[in-house]
Amino acid sequence: MIAVGTLIFVLFLSLIVVRIAAEALILTGVSREAARFQARSAWTGTGFTTSEAEQVVNHPVRRQIVSSLMFLRSAGLVTAASTLMLSFVSVEESGDGLVRLLFLIVGVAALWFFAKSRWISYWMSRVIARALKRYTDLDTRDYAGLLHLAGEYAIMELKVQEGSWLSNRALQDLRLTDEGVLVLGVTHPDGNYEGAPRGSSVVHVGDTLALYGRSSELAKLGQRRAGAEGEQERKVAVEVERGIEGEASQGQPQEKLAGRS
Repeated sequence: MIAVGTLIFVLFLSLIVVRIAAEALILTGVSREAARFQARSAWTGTGFTTSEAEQVVNHPVRRQIVSSLMFLRSAGLVTAASTLMLSFVSVEESGDGLVRLLFLIVGVAALWFFAKSRWISYWMSRVIARALKRYTDLDTRDYAGLLHLAGEYAIMELKVQEGSWLSNRALQDLRLTDEGVLVLGVTHPDGNYEGAPRGSSVVHVGDTLALYGRSSELAKLGQRRAGAEGEQERKVAVEVERGIEGEASQGQPQEKLAGRS
């Protein structure tokens, strides 16, 4: 029974380690889903080769986090596997084996609930973020919270295709801010990155734009084609943005009055 308990403890410790690594990656600017995937990939040694993995490897802090996770994994998985075998070896009575199996099932189910609980995940994230801020030199600013990325706003990469409404036009002519869209940066086909591009910057086919705005409008922008139809879609997007700004400006005085009452 001690061996089964040890196995459950090792699995629980593995869960905590992976969560800490994921939160550390998030604090370096990796999205939550990508951070969890990369942390699990490094811990299990799966080794997926994706653009997200390249972003981790090319970043010194992220690379250090993943390297530490891989080092811990080399001992963790071996311990878990050996403990699992020991829990069922030398079982003299079938009843004893069934008890151990039941204990193992209950323990794994509890760990599954622990891993999937949103409430537990929320508080774990807060505690881990505070600990990392206090005991490490990682940049612990919550960029997702600052930009409200958990709501309707998002950051999206958009690769400009042939025939796109965006192609071969300067940013000052596109006037994307009228639609509530900000261009954070441009990655050119040769790999050069242009951060906070000026209005004179021209968007070419093959450029990848980092855009910030409402996710629904960003998706529509990516599908907008050049020509009269594209210009009409832009007018609609501008009207939508003006309507949202109007509602926001009307709501501000009401909020101030509510705060005084």
